[in-house]
Amino acid sequence: MLSRLGHPYMLLGLTSLIWGANAVAGKLAVGHVSPMMMTLLRWALASFVLLPFAWPHLQRDRAVLRGQAGYFVLTGLLGFTGFNSIFYLALNYTTAIHSMIVQSSMPLVVFAGMFMVFRARTSRLQLLGFSLTLVGVLLTAAHGDLTTLLHLEINRGDGLMVLAVLSFGAYTILLSRKPKVHWLTSIFLISLTATLTSIPVALAESAMGYTQWPDAQGWAVLAFSVLLPSIASQSLYIRGIEMIGANRANLFVNLVPIFGTLLAVLILGEPLFAYHVVALTLVLGGILLAEVGKRNQRVVGRPKA
Repeated sequence: MLSRLGHPYMLLGLTSLIWGANAVAGKLAVGHVSPMMMTLLRWALASFVLLPFAWPHLQRDRAVLRGQAGYFVLTGLLGFTGFNSIFYLALNYTTAIHSMIVQSSMPLVVFAGMFMVFRARTSRLQLLGFSLTLVGVLLTAAHGDLTTLLHLEINRGDGLMVLAVLSFGAYTILLSRKPKVHWLTSIFLISLTATLTSIPVALAESAMGYTQWPDAQGWAVLAFSVLLPSIASQSLYIRGIEMIGANRANLFVNLVPIFGTLLAVLILGEPLFAYHVVALTLVLGGILLAEVGKRNQRVVGRPKA
């Protein structure tokens, strides 16, 4: 199915569109379902929906999967449980627009990690692209005035989003060394381990008296999150990394704030300031420069990152 969608840019562009919508959906869930309960139900329902489709591939991939339990537990914990728990919690303290633009720093985490762990090379244009992305993120954190960074008091939600980005960045690096199994096998096993690792945080939330079961709006957001951000986008993302590698695929995360900001303005009525537009322009310019830099790197015959 994914192969029929064709070019990896299409797969990853759709992924970013869905993730942008997910930030808006997460904001709509605030007050209608608690963050850890949302995480647990999301991955439990996703696992249930995926099981009949993944089962034949799980049987065929059994030999490859032997000894890989630790890998899938770690990816599920970092990419699904860790990221989503912190993400939904962060949206209680910051705007959808801010959360999405902070996510633009994720490629910097992935490139740094890929270099430190696997010595993946980057070109000068790629580094310039990453720098533009970083300026865009800092501009957002500083609310349009970079001088305020000298006296910056980090918003609790923005700080939580940084932790979420670190968690998902580590997950992306792990995906670059995914066992050679069918994408449905991967997404099901990661979703299943995310369900299991979500149980302790949901129990902790309950023990502190913060658990809120979803109401009608909460269930609507949950249904959306299961079908699109949990299943569709994660499958597209895994396939995109398979096709062009973690470094290049993760750059498309920079499209999340572009799609998400438009949706947040249209659906949530959040204000759009001039510095948001400048930051988004820097983010888009960064991804374009980095892609040009990667193409030039291939032309001169350097190893693929």
